[in-house]
Amino acid sequence: MKKGRGLFAAIGLLVLSACATAPVAPPPTVTSSLRQPIKVALPPPRAVTISPPSSQSAHLSTLYARLERQFLTRGLMRTDGGGPDTPFTDTQLARNFVRIALFDEYVSDGDLLRAKVTATELSRWAKPVRVSVEFGDTIPNAQRPKDTVEVASYVDRLARVTGHDITMSDANANFHVMFWNEDDRLGAASRLNALLPDVAPSSIRAILGLPADQLCVVVGVFEPGQSTYAKAVAVIRGEHPDLLRKSCIHEEIAQGLGLPNDSPAARPSIFNDDEEFALLTTHDEFLLKILYDPRLRPGMDAAAAAPIVRQIATELTGGSAS
Repeated sequence: MKKGRGLFAAIGLLVLSACATAPVAPPPTVTSSLRQPIKVALPPPRAVTISPPSSQSAHLSTLYARLERQFLTRGLMRTDGGGPDTPFTDTQLARNFVRIALFDEYVSDGDLLRAKVTATELSRWAKPVRVSVEFGDTIPNAQRPKDTVEVASYVDRLARVTGHDITMSDANANFHVMFWNEDDRLGAASRLNALLPDVAPSSIRAILGLPADQLCVVVGVFEPGQSTYAKAVAVIRGEHPDLLRKSCIHEEIAQGLGLPNDSPAARPSIFNDDEEFALLTTHDEFLLKILYDPRLRPGMDAAAAAPIVRQIATELTGGSAS
């Protein structure tokens, strides 16, 4: 199963390889070491009356619990951020960035979405990012404070990594993280249309009709005529067990900052469909640092960005250009 990858929509619709090859002379390598996020304590959300889940939602809870166990049994969903077994070079980091940040995974085909890797422009947030958390009516009260603190801790980490203004706020929120069970999501058309009034209908339907093998998704809207984001909505399935849910939080919020694609060459990374890593790695932190480096500008294509990306990657890894 793959996590649902980001669907990035502009006014209308924009949905969000060079393979790494071994150099003749091996360049310097970087061994990942996961930085621990700061613990964030927030008041728990107000207790509400919870609607019982449907049999379909209960079935998905069983399915995803089994899936997480299978991943863990196979040694996947690592939380260590990489180690001596996952070194990467400046060349690999730069190539991975180009693949992940400058290519989309989906295109609009009339009123539908289909998977097709397509070159795009560098996109990121220019305005401050204000993240809010919402819960569907069937999300248990006991789960809500845990998820809220998890998002807040991760948002704090992303702000430190990118240097961008990213905070939690229910006032004027422009990045909405929705924890919905199946029943909540299927009835969310009016809420989605209120949050994303200008998004293409295909993106709304992609959320409402999310198949079981897509674990989470993010939709973003651009400022009119720009390559900078105006708003985003991430949907995290409430049926997921703890680690799978946390994994979706890490991937979808990071993708919603401007890393829309995946690469089978990216390692150690959550931007890889192999599910080896559950949580943002040091490699991925470097991708975000590159994305928000002021030497890059929204709207750059791969040809214009690649030389700058290579220089930044060399600086981050502490190696010489190779």
